[in-house]
Amino acid sequence: MEERLQKYMARCGIASRRKCEEIILEGKIKVNGTVITEVGTKIDPEKDIVEYNNNIIKVEEKKVYIMLNKPEGYITSVKDEKGRKTVLDIVNVEERIYPIGRLDYDSSGLLILTNDGSIYNNIIHPRVSIKKNYIAVCRGKFTENDLKRFKKGIDIGGYVTAEADIEVISEEKRFNKKKNCDEILSTVEISIHEGKNRQIRRMCSSLNHEVISLKRVSIGNIKLGYLKKGEWRPLTDSELDYIRSL
Repeated sequence: MEERLQKYMARCGIASRRKCEEIILEGKIKVNGTVITEVGTKIDPEKDIVEYNNNIIKVEEKKVYIMLNKPEGYITSVKDEKGRKTVLDIVNVEERIYPIGRLDYDSSGLLILTNDGSIYNNIIHPRVSIKKNYIAVCRGKFTENDLKRFKKGIDIGGYVTAEADIEVISEEKRFNKKKNCDEILSTVEISIHEGKNRQIRRMCSSLNHEVISLKRVSIGNIKLGYLKKGEWRPLTDSELDYIRSL
């Protein structure tokens, strides 16, 4: 039975379907020895030989779904050109997996990794608008006007964010040695459904609140819970059912 090449590649665990389309356009895929550069090309997985970077690819028999509490100091990528550590240096499995979405190098928290390209869009696609919750520690006290502006949407440099939720959890006075004075640190819970690069940090920065630490604690109904930094576990059946229902 024929299927689109990018779908087959995603099932093989190469990358998300959208990323696979980019790989095809870059001329990195061969089918039966011929370079393919047309997205939408159909193949017969039972008969055709597909190569990626001159290596034959096949569908992984075992599907893997993993939740990781990503520590700071790791790149959310399969590999990094600068030689920095990636999340795959933490999650040690035989299957070729990749992260769904991203978390900044300086951020921590919930990250899902898999070799099942079919569920990628269930979480990432804009039509889903799935909420992602974060706990941020920021410099300064959030005023009522700050909170109203944050919730309404903020210009983060050529882009105005969608409506978001923010709630102040606590405020703490701390002595700043560098500035030799007291300062207020605010811990806030933030919920967004977009995924622009460093979006929360840029939103807070626009209100003159530097983010000191940022942790993602949930993606929709999937919660990080008590998983410690650097620890990972398989997703439960109920968590998988939830993702597939999106």
